[in-house]
Formats: sequence, structure tokens, C-alpha cells
Amino acid sequence: MKSFILFLCLAQLWGCYAAPSFIALAYSEPPCDDPETEQVAAFAVDYLNKNLLQGYKNALNQIDKVKVWPRRPLGVVYEIEIDTLETTCHVLDPTPLANCPVRQVAEHAVEGDCDFHVLKQDGQFSVMSAKCHSTPDSAEDVRKVCPNCPLLAQRNDTRVVHAAEAALAAFNAKTNGSYFKLVEISRAQLVPLPVSTFVEFAVAATDCVAKEVTDPANCKLLEEKPVVPQPQPDGAITVNPPSADQSPPAPTPAGPPVASLVVGPMVMEVPQGPAVGGTHHDLRHTFSGVVSVESASGEAFNSEKAPQVTQLGAAGPVVRHCPGRVRHFKI
Repeated sequence: MKSFILFLCLAQLWGCYAAPSFIALAYSEPPCDDPETEQVAAFAVDYLNKNLLQGYKNALNQIDKVKVWPRRPLGVVYEIEIDTLETTCHVLDPTPLANCPVRQVAEHAVEGDCDFHVLKQDGQFSVMSAKCHSTPDSAEDVRKVCPNCPLLAQRNDTRVVHAAEAALAAFNAKTNGSYFKLVEISRAQLVPLPVSTFVEFAVAATDCVAKEVTDPANCKLLEEKPVVPQPQPDGAITVNPPSADQSPPAPTPAGPPVASLVVGPMVMEVPQGPAVGGTHHDLRHTFSGVVSVESASGEAFNSEKAPQVTQLGAAGPVVRHCPGRVRHFKI
């Protein structure tokens, strides 16, 4: 009998000692419009735009979800889901994001969906993982707002490619400076009436003089000061150096802007992947596919098997504070 009692006590002690190893970390769910949550979201959007090498800058539209995990020995990890909207500023455009207009529904808007894990430690933020993808608004929704507005076209459509090449050739024929090469076709729309093609593309200066080029393949791209072109009403294109307070022209509600040129720095680092194809630059190609997150202490943050939120002493239904406010519009 005594041996049985001793065994029972040892079993209870072992259970009390071992139980914590099976208890998952608890997380909290602050409001999506909480000031610090918004600060984390802004940091995530800034990180996204700094890693974009093609396409357009994105602006925060809505915070969908947020969880805050403790991280041993110090700091917390924000697991945050955000929606973004494509702006009219190319990623090579030096215009601050705050001055970049969001493309409206009539211009066939593009929405981004991103999942971030952001570490906050000693008052500093750092991204632990990021995953994004983006999709254009549906044709039906665009038609509801603007029945005659053109929709996004495939960037490798022969009409789109021809329009970009013709516009660039016309520009090179008029310039007395460097010969410019096409870096990417960023966006295109086919207009039924009058039949025309709107195309936005990025170019960069080369080490060749435009008037002396005989074989463009021998011209090498240069790293130059960013230049923001100014579209003209008649379709002509001029390129002017940006001023400190210069902001891009406002989008036209009735349709997309005319063809434009964007010249940016570090163009030689633009990945030589599929430069055209699809209707937009999908954000899923922005990051290198790192989606797993682990803390320094080996704690895994797996959103598919997350433990239940712990709210000791709470009573009644849990008030949901997410998703947060919509800053522009939903698509």
C-alpha cells in the first residue's frame, strides 16, 4: 500500500513538472485600428515596396487580422494580414508613397493580399516572414462604375508590345542624349472606341548615344538619377528631372493615363524573369517564398494550427475589432 501511494505521488509530481511543455503560447488580438497595429502595418507596406523591383508601389487599404505572440526571451511577434491597393507610382519612381494616388476602380484597380510576421524588440520592427499575392478587380465591378472604361490587357499582347516599342522608338528618334532601352511593360489597356492602346512601361538610359546607335543589343544599361516623365495630352512624351515637391499627375476618372516612361536607378538589378505576361505584376513574385516563422527559442508560429487565444477572467462574448477601417475602397 505504501509503495502504491509513493508511486502515485511521483506520478503527480511528474505531471505537474511536465505539463507546461505541452501548453502552447497564448496570443492576444488587439484592434486592427489600434495605433501600434497600424504602425506595424505601415512598416510592412514599406518593406513590401522596398522589395518590389517591378510594377507599382502599393498603399495600405485595410488591416484584416492581427495576432500578437510573446517571443522569448524578449519582444513580441505580430502576425498581421493586410490588403493593399496599387498606386500610379512605379517602383522606380522616387515619389514618396504618401504622394502616390491609388488607382481607382475606373482604371481597373489591383488589390494585394499580404501576410506578415513582424518582430518588435527593443522598440524596433523587423520582418521575419512575408507572403503576398495580388489580383485585379473583376471586369463586372469595373463595368458597374464605368461601362466604357477599358480593362487591363495582357502585357505580352502583340498590340501592347508594338505600342511600347513604337513609343520608345519615337522618343529615341527625338532625343539628342542617351539611347533608352525597354526594361519592362508595366501595364496596358486596350480601348475599343476610339481604337487605341494605353501602355505604361519602364525604360532606362544606356551608354549609347541615340543618334549614333546601329545595334541596340550592344548598348549597356546605366545607373542614373531617377527621371519622372510627364505625359502630354496629345500623346507625346517628354522626360523632365523631378523636383523636390513634384507629384505625379492625378489619374483621369474617365480612363487610364496615356503612355508613360519611367527611368529609375539600379535597373541592372531588375530580375531577368518574365518581363511581360499576365495583366499585372503579381506580388507573389516579390519575395523568395519564405513563409515559415520561428523565434530564437524555437517557438513555431503556424497560423493553421494556432492555439486558442487565452483571456483569463473574461466573461461574455469576445468583441471583434477586425477587420479595420477601409482607407480607400474595397474591391
